[in-house]
Amino acid sequence: MDAAVPKSRRALAVILAAGEGTRMKSARPKVLHEIAGRTLLAHVLEAVREAEIDRVAVVVGPDRDDVAAAARRAFPGVSIHVQTERRGTAHAVLAARDALAKDNEDVLVLFADTPLVDAATLRRLRDELASGKAVVALGFEAKDPTGYGRLVRDAEGSLVAIREHKDANAAERALTLCNAGLMALTGRQALPLLKAIGNDNVQKEFYLPDAVAIARKSGLQAGAILASEEEVMGINDRVQLAEAEAVMQKRLREQAMRNGATLVAPDTVFFSADTQIGRDVVIEPHVVFGPGVIVEDGAVIHAFSHLEGARIGKGVSVGPFARLRPGANLQEGSRVGNFVEIKAAEIGRGAKINHLSYIGDASVGAGSNIGAGTITCNYDGFAKHRTEIGDSAFVGTNSSLVAPVKIGARAYIGSGSVITGDVPADALALGRGRQVEKPGWAKLFRERHKGVKTGHK
Repeated sequence: MDAAVPKSRRALAVILAAGEGTRMKSARPKVLHEIAGRTLLAHVLEAVREAEIDRVAVVVGPDRDDVAAAARRAFPGVSIHVQTERRGTAHAVLAARDALAKDNEDVLVLFADTPLVDAATLRRLRDELASGKAVVALGFEAKDPTGYGRLVRDAEGSLVAIREHKDANAAERALTLCNAGLMALTGRQALPLLKAIGNDNVQKEFYLPDAVAIARKSGLQAGAILASEEEVMGINDRVQLAEAEAVMQKRLREQAMRNGATLVAPDTVFFSADTQIGRDVVIEPHVVFGPGVIVEDGAVIHAFSHLEGARIGKGVSVGPFARLRPGANLQEGSRVGNFVEIKAAEIGRGAKINHLSYIGDASVGAGSNIGAGTITCNYDGFAKHRTEIGDSAFVGTNSSLVAPVKIGARAYIGSGSVITGDVPADALALGRGRQVEKPGWAKLFRERHKGVKTGHK
Protein backbone atom coordinates (compact mmCIF):
# COMPACT_ATOMS: atom_id res chain seq x y z
CA MET A 1 0.00 0.00 0.00
CA ASP A 2 1.15 3.53 -0.68
CA ALA A 3 2.93 5.17 2.25
CA ALA A 4 0.37 8.01 2.39
CA VAL A 5 -2.36 5.57 3.44
CA PRO A 6 -1.35 3.79 6.65
CA LYS A 7 -2.52 0.18 6.74
CA SER A 8 -4.16 0.93 10.10
CA ARG A 9 -6.74 3.24 8.47
CA ARG A 10 -10.09 1.48 8.53
CA ALA A 11 -11.84 1.60 5.17
CA LEU A 12 -15.24 0.57 3.87
CA ALA A 13 -16.13 0.04 0.23
CA VAL A 14 -19.80 0.39 -0.66
CA ILE A 15 -20.49 -1.21 -4.03
CA LEU A 16 -23.74 -0.33 -5.78
CA ALA A 17 -25.07 -3.40 -7.60
CA ALA A 18 -28.84 -2.84 -7.62
CA GLY A 19 -29.26 -1.66 -11.21
CA GLU A 20 -31.57 -3.77 -13.38
CA GLY A 21 -29.50 -3.31 -16.54
CA THR A 22 -32.49 -3.38 -18.88
CA ARG A 23 -30.36 -2.32 -21.86
CA MET A 24 -28.45 -5.60 -21.61
CA LYS A 25 -31.69 -7.33 -22.69
CA SER A 26 -30.85 -10.32 -20.54
CA ALA A 27 -32.44 -12.53 -17.91
CA ARG A 28 -29.15 -12.29 -16.05
CA PRO A 29 -28.44 -9.25 -13.84
CA LYS A 30 -26.07 -6.84 -15.55
CA VAL A 31 -23.40 -7.08 -12.86
CA LEU A 32 -23.22 -10.87 -13.31
CA HIS A 33 -22.24 -10.61 -16.96
CA GLU A 34 -18.56 -11.38 -17.47
CA ILE A 35 -15.40 -10.01 -18.98
CA ALA A 36 -12.29 -12.20 -19.03
CA GLY A 37 -14.19 -15.01 -17.32
CA ARG A 38 -15.06 -12.96 -14.23
CA THR A 39 -18.28 -11.10 -13.41
CA LEU A 40 -18.32 -7.31 -13.50
CA LEU A 41 -19.05 -7.33 -9.77
CA ALA A 42 -16.14 -9.68 -9.06
CA HIS A 43 -13.74 -7.42 -10.96
CA VAL A 44 -14.67 -4.51 -8.70
CA LEU A 45 -14.36 -6.68 -5.60
CA GLU A 46 -10.92 -7.83 -6.74
CA ALA A 47 -9.77 -4.20 -7.10
CA VAL A 48 -11.03 -3.56 -3.56
CA ARG A 49 -9.11 -6.57 -2.28
CA GLU A 50 -5.91 -5.47 -4.03
CA ALA A 51 -6.34 -2.00 -2.50
CA GLU A 52 -6.34 -3.73 0.94
CA ILE A 53 -9.85 -2.63 1.86
CA ASP A 54 -11.25 -5.37 4.06
CA ARG A 55 -14.75 -4.06 4.79
CA VAL A 56 -17.21 -4.33 1.92
CA ALA A 57 -20.94 -3.62 1.67
CA VAL A 58 -22.78 -4.55 -1.52
CA VAL A 59 -26.14 -2.94 -2.27
CA VAL A 60 -28.45 -5.19 -4.29
CA GLY A 61 -31.98 -4.92 -5.61
CA PRO A 62 -34.98 -6.77 -4.18
CA ASP A 63 -35.02 -10.54 -4.71
CA ARG A 64 -31.48 -10.53 -6.05
CA ASP A 65 -30.16 -13.49 -4.10
CA ASP A 66 -28.05 -14.40 -7.14
CA VAL A 67 -26.12 -11.14 -6.95
CA ALA A 68 -25.72 -11.50 -3.19
CA ALA A 69 -24.42 -15.05 -3.57
CA ALA A 70 -21.94 -13.98 -6.27
CA ALA A 71 -20.66 -11.20 -4.00
CA ARG A 72 -20.12 -13.64 -1.14
CA ARG A 73 -18.24 -16.06 -3.37
CA ALA A 74 -15.95 -13.34 -4.66
CA PHE A 75 -15.38 -11.65 -1.29
CA PRO A 76 -16.22 -13.79 1.77
CA GLY A 77 -17.42 -11.67 4.68
CA VAL A 78 -19.12 -9.05 2.52
CA SER A 79 -22.30 -7.56 3.98
CA ILE A 80 -25.41 -7.41 1.77
CA HIS A 81 -27.90 -4.54 1.82
CA VAL A 82 -31.13 -4.25 -0.17
CA GLN A 83 -32.28 -1.08 -1.94
CA THR A 84 -36.04 -1.53 -2.08
CA GLU A 85 -36.68 1.63 -4.13
CA ARG A 86 -34.56 3.23 -6.84
CA ARG A 87 -34.36 6.91 -5.95
CA GLY A 88 -30.84 7.82 -6.96
CA THR A 89 -27.26 7.00 -6.08
CA ALA A 90 -27.21 8.69 -2.67
CA HIS A 91 -30.36 6.80 -1.74
CA ALA A 92 -28.64 3.59 -2.84
CA VAL A 93 -25.59 4.26 -0.68
CA LEU A 94 -27.81 4.89 2.34
CA ALA A 95 -29.20 1.38 1.96
CA ALA A 96 -25.88 0.38 3.56
CA ARG A 97 -26.52 2.69 6.53
CA ASP A 98 -25.59 0.00 9.07
CA ALA A 99 -22.15 -0.45 7.52
CA LEU A 100 -21.65 3.31 7.19
CA ALA A 101 -22.44 3.83 10.87
CA LYS A 102 -19.50 1.67 11.94
CA ASP A 103 -16.08 3.03 12.78
CA ASN A 104 -14.71 3.79 9.31
CA GLU A 105 -12.04 6.33 8.50
CA ASP A 106 -12.40 6.04 4.72
CA VAL A 107 -15.57 5.27 2.75
CA LEU A 108 -15.33 4.52 -0.97
CA VAL A 109 -18.44 4.33 -3.13
CA LEU A 110 -17.98 2.15 -6.22
CA PHE A 111 -20.21 0.84 -8.99
CA ALA A 112 -20.45 -2.85 -9.87
CA ASP A 113 -20.80 -2.01 -13.56
CA THR A 114 -17.45 -0.15 -13.68
CA PRO A 115 -15.16 -3.20 -13.78
CA LEU A 116 -11.93 -1.70 -15.15
CA VAL A 117 -11.13 0.51 -12.17
CA ASP A 118 -7.64 -0.16 -10.84
CA ALA A 119 -6.62 -0.76 -7.23
CA ALA A 120 -4.02 2.01 -7.57
CA THR A 121 -6.83 4.48 -8.27
CA LEU A 122 -8.64 3.42 -5.11
CA ARG A 123 -5.43 4.00 -3.17
CA ARG A 124 -5.13 7.49 -4.65
CA LEU A 125 -8.67 8.31 -3.53
CA ARG A 126 -7.70 7.26 -0.03
CA ASP A 127 -4.52 9.32 -0.22
CA GLU A 128 -6.64 12.43 -0.80
CA LEU A 129 -8.82 11.63 2.20
CA ALA A 130 -5.71 11.16 4.32
CA SER A 131 -4.53 14.63 3.24
CA GLY A 132 -7.59 16.24 4.84
CA LYS A 133 -10.31 16.18 2.19
CA ALA A 134 -13.85 15.30 3.29
CA VAL A 135 -15.01 14.35 -0.20
CA VAL A 136 -12.95 13.23 -3.20
CA ALA A 137 -14.50 12.65 -6.61
CA LEU A 138 -12.99 10.59 -9.41
CA GLY A 139 -13.04 12.41 -12.73
CA PHE A 140 -11.89 11.98 -16.32
CA GLU A 141 -11.47 14.07 -19.44
CA ALA A 142 -14.25 13.01 -21.79
CA LYS A 143 -13.94 12.93 -25.55
CA ASP A 144 -17.69 13.53 -25.65
CA PRO A 145 -19.03 14.82 -22.32
CA THR A 146 -22.71 14.61 -23.30
CA GLY A 147 -24.75 12.98 -20.56
CA TYR A 148 -22.02 13.04 -17.90
CA GLY A 149 -22.00 15.12 -14.75
CA ARG A 150 -19.39 17.91 -14.86
CA LEU A 151 -16.73 18.68 -12.24
CA VAL A 152 -17.13 22.38 -11.50
CA ARG A 153 -14.06 24.13 -10.08
CA ASP A 154 -13.42 27.64 -8.81
CA ALA A 155 -10.75 30.06 -10.02
CA GLU A 156 -8.15 28.37 -7.81
CA GLY A 157 -8.98 24.97 -9.29
CA SER A 158 -10.71 23.61 -6.19
CA LEU A 159 -13.75 21.38 -6.70
CA VAL A 160 -16.95 23.19 -5.71
CA ALA A 161 -19.71 21.04 -7.19
CA ILE A 162 -20.63 18.21 -9.53
CA ARG A 163 -23.43 19.22 -11.85
CA GLU A 164 -25.57 16.59 -13.58
CA HIS A 165 -25.86 17.15 -17.32
CA LYS A 166 -29.62 17.72 -17.16
CA ASP A 167 -29.17 20.37 -14.46
CA ALA A 168 -26.09 22.07 -15.92
CA ASN A 169 -26.13 25.51 -17.55
CA ALA A 170 -24.52 26.22 -20.91
CA ALA A 171 -21.13 27.14 -19.43
CA GLU A 172 -21.05 24.00 -17.31
CA ARG A 173 -22.04 21.82 -20.25
CA ALA A 174 -19.05 23.18 -22.15
CA LEU A 175 -16.74 21.57 -19.58
CA THR A 176 -15.04 18.29 -20.55
CA LEU A 177 -13.90 17.32 -17.04
CA CYS A 178 -16.55 14.77 -16.10
CA ASN A 179 -17.65 12.77 -13.11
CA ALA A 180 -16.76 9.06 -13.17
CA GLY A 181 -19.22 8.35 -10.36
CA LEU A 182 -16.78 6.83 -7.89
CA MET A 183 -16.37 8.86 -4.73
CA ALA A 184 -14.51 8.75 -1.43
CA LEU A 185 -15.80 10.30 1.80
CA THR A 186 -14.17 10.60 5.16
CA GLY A 187 -15.79 8.20 7.59
CA ARG A 188 -16.80 10.85 10.13
CA GLN A 189 -18.68 12.90 7.55
CA ALA A 190 -20.10 10.17 5.30
CA LEU A 191 -23.49 9.70 6.98
CA PRO A 192 -24.14 13.41 7.71
CA LEU A 193 -23.32 14.38 4.13
CA LEU A 194 -25.43 11.60 2.62
CA LYS A 195 -28.40 12.46 4.83
CA ALA A 196 -28.16 16.12 3.82
CA ILE A 197 -28.56 15.36 0.12
CA GLY A 198 -31.96 16.42 -1.25
CA ASN A 199 -33.81 15.75 -4.50
CA ASP A 200 -34.34 19.29 -5.84
CA ASN A 201 -33.44 18.42 -9.42
CA VAL A 202 -35.05 17.53 -12.72
CA GLN A 203 -35.20 13.81 -11.95
CA LYS A 204 -36.29 14.28 -8.32
CA GLU A 205 -33.58 11.85 -7.26
CA PHE A 206 -31.01 11.90 -4.48
CA TYR A 207 -27.67 12.36 -6.27
CA LEU A 208 -24.44 11.23 -4.60
CA PRO A 209 -22.44 13.97 -6.44
CA ASP A 210 -24.35 16.62 -4.45
CA ALA A 211 -22.16 15.64 -1.49
CA VAL A 212 -19.46 17.91 -2.94
CA ALA A 213 -21.50 21.12 -2.81
CA ILE A 214 -22.89 20.23 0.62
CA ALA A 215 -19.40 19.61 1.97
CA ARG A 216 -18.18 22.98 0.63
CA LYS A 217 -21.14 24.81 2.20
CA SER A 218 -20.23 23.16 5.50
CA GLY A 219 -16.67 24.47 5.30
CA LEU A 220 -15.19 21.10 4.42
CA GLN A 221 -12.59 20.46 1.73
CA ALA A 222 -13.49 18.67 -1.50
CA GLY A 223 -11.12 17.44 -4.17
CA ALA A 224 -10.85 15.36 -7.29
CA ILE A 225 -8.37 13.00 -8.89
CA LEU A 226 -8.35 11.93 -12.52
CA ALA A 227 -8.32 8.55 -14.22
CA SER A 228 -8.41 7.64 -17.89
CA GLU A 229 -11.76 7.50 -19.61
CA GLU A 230 -11.04 3.86 -20.43
CA GLU A 231 -10.53 2.92 -16.77
CA VAL A 232 -13.85 4.35 -15.62
CA MET A 233 -15.90 2.93 -18.49
CA GLY A 234 -19.37 1.90 -17.34
CA ILE A 235 -21.20 -1.06 -18.81
CA ASN A 236 -24.81 -0.53 -19.86
CA ASP A 237 -25.27 -2.75 -22.90
CA ARG A 238 -23.64 -5.59 -24.81
CA VAL A 239 -21.67 -3.22 -27.04
CA GLN A 240 -19.98 -1.64 -24.02
CA LEU A 241 -19.47 -5.12 -22.54
CA ALA A 242 -17.51 -6.08 -25.66
CA GLU A 243 -15.51 -2.84 -25.47
CA ALA A 244 -14.59 -3.56 -21.85
CA GLU A 245 -13.60 -7.11 -22.80
CA ALA A 246 -11.22 -5.72 -25.42
CA VAL A 247 -9.63 -3.38 -22.89
CA MET A 248 -9.22 -6.15 -20.33
CA GLN A 249 -7.73 -8.55 -22.88
CA LYS A 250 -5.21 -5.93 -23.94
CA ARG A 251 -4.16 -5.50 -20.29
CA LEU A 252 -3.83 -9.24 -19.74
CA ARG A 253 -1.85 -9.81 -22.94
CA GLU A 254 0.58 -7.03 -22.10
CA GLN A 255 0.99 -8.35 -18.56
CA ALA A 256 1.77 -11.86 -19.83
CA MET A 257 4.36 -10.58 -22.30
CA ARG A 258 6.00 -8.22 -19.81
CA ASN A 259 6.28 -11.14 -17.38
CA GLY A 260 8.27 -13.17 -19.90
CA ALA A 261 5.81 -15.03 -22.15
CA THR A 262 5.83 -14.95 -25.95
CA LEU A 263 2.49 -14.41 -27.67
CA VAL A 264 2.99 -15.06 -31.37
CA ALA A 265 -0.20 -13.23 -32.37
CA PRO A 266 -1.36 -11.40 -29.23
CA ASP A 267 -4.70 -10.15 -30.56
CA THR A 268 -5.85 -13.75 -31.15
CA VAL A 269 -5.15 -14.99 -27.61
CA PHE A 270 -7.86 -14.65 -24.96
CA PHE A 271 -7.12 -14.89 -21.24
CA SER A 272 -9.24 -15.13 -18.14
CA ALA A 273 -8.58 -12.64 -15.37
CA ASP A 274 -7.02 -15.37 -13.19
CA THR A 275 -4.81 -17.00 -15.85
CA GLN A 276 -1.27 -17.53 -14.57
CA ILE A 277 1.49 -17.67 -17.20
CA GLY A 278 5.11 -18.47 -16.36
CA ARG A 279 8.36 -17.32 -17.97
CA ASP A 280 9.45 -18.48 -21.43
CA VAL A 281 5.99 -19.80 -22.20
CA VAL A 282 5.11 -19.66 -25.90
CA ILE A 283 1.48 -19.21 -26.89
CA GLU A 284 0.65 -19.63 -30.54
CA PRO A 285 -2.31 -17.97 -32.33
CA HIS A 286 -5.98 -18.56 -31.49
CA VAL A 287 -5.65 -19.95 -27.97
CA VAL A 288 -8.43 -19.44 -25.42
CA PHE A 289 -7.89 -19.65 -21.65
CA GLY A 290 -10.98 -20.21 -19.54
CA PRO A 291 -10.93 -19.65 -15.77
CA GLY A 292 -8.50 -21.47 -13.51
CA VAL A 293 -5.51 -22.13 -15.78
CA ILE A 294 -1.89 -22.21 -14.61
CA VAL A 295 0.91 -22.55 -17.17
CA GLU A 296 4.39 -23.11 -15.77
CA ASP A 297 7.73 -22.02 -17.23
CA GLY A 298 8.79 -23.15 -20.67
CA ALA A 299 5.49 -24.69 -21.76
CA VAL A 300 4.25 -24.32 -25.33
CA ILE A 301 0.55 -23.91 -26.10
CA HIS A 302 0.07 -24.54 -29.79
CA ALA A 303 -2.55 -22.93 -31.98
CA PHE A 304 -6.33 -23.35 -31.64
CA SER A 305 -6.26 -24.90 -28.18
CA HIS A 306 -8.84 -24.30 -25.45
CA LEU A 307 -7.88 -24.62 -21.77
CA GLU A 308 -10.01 -24.34 -18.63
CA GLY A 309 -9.36 -25.34 -15.02
CA ALA A 310 -6.06 -26.94 -15.99
CA ARG A 311 -2.48 -26.96 -14.75
CA ILE A 312 0.29 -27.23 -17.34
CA GLY A 313 3.70 -28.12 -15.94
CA LYS A 314 7.18 -27.02 -16.99
CA GLY A 315 8.14 -27.76 -20.56
CA VAL A 316 4.78 -29.28 -21.45
CA SER A 317 3.55 -29.17 -25.05
CA VAL A 318 -0.20 -28.74 -25.67
CA GLY A 319 -1.97 -28.86 -29.03
CA PRO A 320 -2.55 -27.74 -31.66
CA PHE A 321 -6.33 -28.17 -31.45
CA ALA A 322 -6.24 -29.57 -27.91
CA ARG A 323 -8.92 -29.19 -25.26
CA LEU A 324 -8.03 -29.24 -21.58
CA ARG A 325 -11.04 -29.32 -19.27
CA PRO A 326 -11.25 -28.78 -15.49
CA GLY A 327 -9.03 -31.09 -13.50
CA ALA A 328 -6.46 -31.64 -16.23
CA ASN A 329 -3.00 -31.75 -14.65
CA LEU A 330 -0.11 -32.15 -17.09
CA GLN A 331 3.17 -32.80 -15.34
CA GLU A 332 6.60 -31.69 -16.48
CA GLY A 333 7.62 -32.63 -20.00
CA SER A 334 4.38 -34.35 -20.97
CA ARG A 335 2.81 -33.93 -24.40
CA VAL A 336 -0.83 -33.57 -25.39
CA GLY A 337 -1.23 -33.26 -29.14
CA ASN A 338 -3.81 -32.44 -31.78
CA PHE A 339 -7.47 -33.25 -31.18
CA VAL A 340 -6.84 -34.62 -27.70
CA GLU A 341 -9.26 -33.88 -24.85
CA ILE A 342 -8.21 -34.23 -21.21
CA LYS A 343 -10.66 -33.96 -18.29
CA ALA A 344 -10.09 -34.60 -14.57
CA ALA A 345 -6.92 -36.50 -15.36
CA GLU A 346 -3.30 -36.43 -14.24
CA ILE A 347 -0.76 -36.92 -17.01
CA GLY A 348 2.60 -37.98 -15.59
CA ARG A 349 6.08 -36.65 -16.36
CA GLY A 350 7.06 -37.23 -19.96
CA ALA A 351 3.86 -39.07 -20.88
CA LYS A 352 2.62 -38.69 -24.46
CA ILE A 353 -0.92 -38.49 -25.80
CA ASN A 354 -0.23 -37.18 -29.24
CA HIS A 355 -3.40 -37.49 -31.28
CA LEU A 356 -7.16 -38.04 -31.41
CA SER A 357 -7.76 -39.26 -27.85
CA TYR A 358 -10.08 -38.67 -24.90
CA ILE A 359 -8.62 -39.19 -21.43
CA GLY A 360 -11.13 -38.44 -18.67
CA ASP A 361 -11.25 -39.34 -14.96
CA ALA A 362 -7.86 -40.97 -15.23
CA SER A 363 -4.21 -41.03 -14.28
CA VAL A 364 -1.48 -41.72 -16.80
CA GLY A 365 1.88 -42.72 -15.38
CA ALA A 366 5.22 -41.12 -16.15
CA GLY A 367 6.69 -42.02 -19.51
CA SER A 368 3.58 -43.78 -20.78
CA ASN A 369 2.51 -43.59 -24.41
CA ILE A 370 -1.16 -43.40 -25.34
CA GLY A 371 -1.81 -44.24 -28.99
CA ALA A 372 -4.05 -42.36 -31.38
CA GLY A 373 -7.77 -42.92 -30.98
CA THR A 374 -7.53 -44.20 -27.40
CA ILE A 375 -10.43 -43.35 -25.11
CA THR A 376 -11.18 -43.94 -21.46
CA CYS A 377 -14.80 -45.07 -21.23
CA ASN A 378 -15.49 -43.30 -17.95
CA TYR A 379 -19.29 -42.94 -17.88
CA ASP A 380 -21.79 -45.79 -17.58
CA GLY A 381 -24.89 -43.61 -17.88
CA PHE A 382 -25.14 -43.07 -14.12
CA ALA A 383 -21.67 -42.48 -12.65
CA LYS A 384 -18.09 -41.66 -13.62
CA HIS A 385 -15.33 -44.22 -13.10
CA ARG A 386 -11.55 -43.96 -13.11
CA THR A 387 -8.87 -45.43 -15.31
CA GLU A 388 -5.38 -45.83 -13.83
CA ILE A 389 -2.41 -46.35 -16.15
CA GLY A 390 0.96 -47.09 -14.59
CA ASP A 391 4.40 -45.74 -15.47
CA SER A 392 5.91 -46.51 -18.89
CA ALA A 393 2.81 -48.34 -20.15
CA PHE A 394 2.08 -48.53 -23.87
CA VAL A 395 -1.51 -48.31 -25.09
CA GLY A 396 -1.89 -49.13 -28.77
CA THR A 397 -3.94 -47.09 -31.17
CA ASN A 398 -7.73 -47.24 -31.24
CA SER A 399 -8.04 -48.80 -27.78
CA SER A 400 -11.00 -48.43 -25.45
CA LEU A 401 -10.29 -48.67 -21.72
CA VAL A 402 -13.58 -49.42 -19.95
CA ALA A 403 -13.44 -47.95 -16.45
CA PRO A 404 -13.02 -48.79 -13.69
CA VAL A 405 -9.82 -50.40 -14.84
CA LYS A 406 -6.11 -50.46 -13.96
CA ILE A 407 -3.25 -50.88 -16.41
CA GLY A 408 -0.04 -51.89 -14.68
CA ALA A 409 3.37 -50.30 -15.10
CA ARG A 410 5.14 -51.22 -18.36
CA ALA A 411 2.07 -53.14 -19.58
CA TYR A 412 1.35 -53.28 -23.31
CA ILE A 413 -2.16 -52.94 -24.76
CA GLY A 414 -2.51 -54.24 -28.30
CA SER A 415 -3.97 -51.87 -30.88
CA GLY A 416 -7.73 -51.98 -31.34
CA SER A 417 -8.36 -53.57 -27.94
CA VAL A 418 -11.35 -53.12 -25.67
CA ILE A 419 -9.99 -53.57 -22.16
CA THR A 420 -12.56 -54.37 -19.47
CA GLY A 421 -10.36 -55.94 -16.78
CA ASP A 422 -7.24 -54.98 -14.90
CA VAL A 423 -3.90 -55.65 -16.65
CA PRO A 424 -0.88 -56.64 -14.53
CA ALA A 425 2.48 -54.93 -14.80
CA ASP A 426 4.63 -56.02 -17.76
CA ALA A 427 1.72 -57.97 -19.32
CA LEU A 428 0.36 -57.88 -22.87
CA ALA A 429 -3.41 -57.48 -23.10
CA LEU A 430 -5.45 -58.05 -26.24
CA GLY A 431 -9.19 -57.50 -26.32
CA ARG A 432 -10.32 -57.82 -29.94
CA GLY A 433 -11.96 -60.30 -32.30
CA ARG A 434 -9.73 -62.85 -34.04
CA GLN A 435 -8.90 -61.99 -37.65
CA VAL A 436 -10.54 -64.23 -40.29
CA GLU A 437 -9.29 -64.50 -43.90
CA LYS A 438 -11.19 -65.85 -46.95
CA PRO A 439 -8.81 -66.26 -49.90
CA GLY A 440 -10.16 -65.05 -53.25
CA TRP A 441 -13.38 -63.63 -51.77
CA ALA A 442 -12.69 -60.10 -52.97
CA LYS A 443 -12.08 -61.22 -56.59
CA LEU A 444 -15.32 -63.23 -56.66
CA PHE A 445 -17.24 -60.32 -55.15
CA ARG A 446 -16.04 -57.94 -57.86
CA GLU A 447 -16.84 -60.38 -60.66
CA ARG A 448 -20.32 -61.02 -59.27
CA HIS A 449 -21.10 -57.31 -59.33
CA LYS A 450 -19.34 -56.45 -62.59
CA GLY A 451 -21.58 -54.33 -64.79
CA VAL A 452 -24.26 -53.90 -62.14
CA LYS A 453 -25.36 -50.28 -61.97
CA THR A 454 -25.48 -49.18 -58.36
CA GLY A 455 -26.68 -45.61 -58.88
CA HIS A 456 -23.57 -44.20 -57.16
CA LYS A 457 -20.99 -42.09 -58.95
